[in-house]
Amino acid sequence: MSTLTLTRRRGLAAAGWIGPVVRRLGAGLVVLWVAATAAYVALLLVPGDTVDVLIADGVDTPQRRAQIITEWGLDRPIPHQYGDYLLRLLHGDLGRSYVLQRDVAEILSSQIWPTVRLALTAAAFGVVIALVLALTTAGRRSWTTGLAGFSELTAASIPPFLAGLLLLAVFSFTLGWFPVSGDRGFASLVLPALALGLQIAGALGQVLREGLERALEEPFAVTARSRGITEWRLVARHALRHALLPAVTLTGWFVGVLLGGAIVVEAVFGRPGLGQITLGAVTGKDMPVVMAVIMFAAAIYVTVSTLVDLAYLAIDPRLRRSR
Repeated sequence: MSTLTLTRRRGLAAAGWIGPVVRRLGAGLVVLWVAATAAYVALLLVPGDTVDVLIADGVDTPQRRAQIITEWGLDRPIPHQYGDYLLRLLHGDLGRSYVLQRDVAEILSSQIWPTVRLALTAAAFGVVIALVLALTTAGRRSWTTGLAGFSELTAASIPPFLAGLLLLAVFSFTLGWFPVSGDRGFASLVLPALALGLQIAGALGQVLREGLERALEEPFAVTARSRGITEWRLVARHALRHALLPAVTLTGWFVGVLLGGAIVVEAVFGRPGLGQITLGAVTGKDMPVVMAVIMFAAAIYVTVSTLVDLAYLAIDPRLRRSR
């Protein structure tokens, strides 16, 4: 093969990536702008004076009111206020909590890691459990397949808070294997992560099994069997790649489960994190923190959605060629 042909193929491969990446980044920016606008509109629609809304349960003094009016530009027309708000966001300024008397960015940054660690561990548990169930039961018509399907359906149907209470009752209150609450090492992370990851494992396991069984009926599977490949190798090395694409589609749903479930699970297990901060901000009507949490959730969703689209291209090269 000539050098010119190799160069052209590499150029086409790179072009197959550039277009989708640029489109996804553009769409992501639009989503972030919509989320920021929705948060700002929500602030304006809250009944009462905007200064009162921002102060909430914080200290109310004339100096504090003057500070809020200056920081938010409330003495200017709404379009100017909105423009200043977007500029502050572009510079990473999430505002200040007048209830907690701290910068919102500082509040979130101090609580992000416990929530991220919980979400990543829950995702890892969910994916591993789903893979084990799908790989060991796909294509096998036996009672184990029926049991696995029933278990997955049950896990996908149980809300994370109920799963957390059941796990606490069995493994903490009865057996005493894990701590009841707090954030003291990996042992205190196991039950919250399982409570959050079981729903993911149930839904992902069903999708993976269906994808694997569909792939095992494709012509490439028949050809591979005729060459003497073992069934386990066929499933693990060939069919799994074809089953991953529909499973990756669920990633956006995973993010919603992890973000929404983390708030409740952290409360059930008494763990620090964004869940506790969000609940405190909602009950205390701390709008700057609520708005920042909205933006953080939108940013996470945009990032994950972009990575999912790129994963599509990596898993199925035909998508790159078609684009």
